[in-house]
Amino acid sequence: MKQLFAMLALFFSLALLFSAIRENAAAQTDSRPKSYATEPDWNDPQRLIPLNFQQARGQRLFYQYCVWCHADATPAGPSNRANLSPVPPLLNDGAALNGKSDEFLRDIITRGGGALGKSAMMPPYGGTLTREEIRAVIAFVHAIAQPAFQPAAAR
Repeated sequence: MKQLFAMLALFFSLALLFSAIRENAAAQTDSRPKSYATEPDWNDPQRLIPLNFQQARGQRLFYQYCVWCHADATPAGPSNRANLSPVPPLLNDGAALNGKSDEFLRDIITRGGGALGKSAMMPPYGGTLTREEIRAVIAFVHAIAQPAFQPAAAR
């Protein structure tokens, strides 16, 4: 009988221990930043910027269409940015882009630079990208901005 109580006590102790471990693991998982993807901070590659689904979609489109002129490097090597005049802003340049409205960013992506009195080297993507895709690129621009982008309500 004494052995039965000892085994039951051991069983309940182990059950409580495993329950506590499972709860602790769940709490650790929940405390991690939730992200769909990440982008290395262009100024500090050791820092990863978490991206939600829309921002990750914008990231994919950026690397497909924009990286060649709006980054210093591409996955394939150097970009073409330094060969352009005027030199396009880096897409993470918060000092240059944070003050631009989403409407302006949407218009320049849709209609191209020449339509807004900017460089004609910026092609119009309105026939290539959907409205949602353009919103995703803008969300990605906001996510990677340095200094960090602050929505109008927070300014």
